[in-house]
Amino acid sequence: MKPEAVALPKTDALPIPMPNEPEQTPGPVAGPDTPPSLPAATNRYIAPIWHTLLIVALILCNSFLGSSKVSAVGGHSSRILLYGGTIVTQFIFIVIIWFGIRSRGVHMREVIGGRWDTIEAFLLDVALASLFYVVAILVLFGLRVLLGTIDLHNLQKTMDDTLKTLGPLAPHTYLEAGMFVLLSVCAGLVEEIIFRGYLQRQFSAMANNAAAGIVASGIIFGLGHGYQGPRLMVVIGVEGIFFGLLAHFRKSLRPGMIAHALQDSVAGIGLFRLVR
Repeated sequence: MKPEAVALPKTDALPIPMPNEPEQTPGPVAGPDTPPSLPAATNRYIAPIWHTLLIVALILCNSFLGSSKVSAVGGHSSRILLYGGTIVTQFIFIVIIWFGIRSRGVHMREVIGGRWDTIEAFLLDVALASLFYVVAILVLFGLRVLLGTIDLHNLQKTMDDTLKTLGPLAPHTYLEAGMFVLLSVCAGLVEEIIFRGYLQRQFSAMANNAAAGIVASGIIFGLGHGYQGPRLMVVIGVEGIFFGLLAHFRKSLRPGMIAHALQDSVAGIGLFRLVR
């Protein structure tokens, strides 16, 4: 005798997921005005770990070699070669970083934090960069006084010490000054990508903590300027933390790029006037 079929009641309940089916959680929906940027604190690596270690090693090696190159600079042609060689080195770093993030499907635009879609967005970043530049200069000036790199009672000694450390890098002609400004603009773009766009995000992912990423990238930023001496490396490291905070809260590298390029350009012009 055949068993009777039992009719199952119809239900509008959602289907029960299969045991091996991963549960999907909806992510944030990006609006039309949302820039394609990565979260500041995330466990998402934008490049392999070995690639990050390679970048850090190259930065430290370049810092050490840069100190010896600066001491060897002696004439007009040497400074032009130094400026040009530094620009080439910076873009080699960018190419290496591009290969690393490309392997994880990350675009350079994501690292930078989108683009300017309106004139208002551009002006806002210019205003943020200008405000950041003024505040950073004042705070770092106070830090330099505390560390003894600026002597308020003997400013002439401070200028002499500055020329002794950075004099070989200072432009001596208008051509060199123009090259130095070009170098400053390139440094503003490239160093922000290296330290805040790449390393800060990677260190944040490693520690799963945005603050750790900001501090770690700031330390590497300071160590990357070995030619300026130990005490100024501390100042530059703190400055790197400031740039990291700006990038973190703005979710973009653009204000930092503007401020960085402006600061380096003004410093170069100041050195140019000192040596003339």
